[in-house]
Amino acid sequence: MSEYILSIDQGTSSSRALLFDKNANVVAKAQQEFTQYYPQNGWVEHDPEEIWQSIQNVISETLEKAKVKASQIKS
Repeated sequence: MSEYILSIDQGTSSSRALLFDKNANVVAKAQQEFTQYYPQNGWVEHDPEEIWQSIQNVISETLEKAKVKASQIKS
């Protein structure tokens, strides 16, 4: 069974997931933007539920693209 490392990059405007093989090659990746709210000039807010959903979505999409099961992820 192959082992992979899944990395989550949580940015200000999007969530990303990257899947690496044991040689540090990117096997698959996904990105999803989420809404930014500007309640006043110079401020930005985010909906934590929307961020959480975007993280789940990019993980699922990345694993699907790579045809990898969660049980194959080492870290």
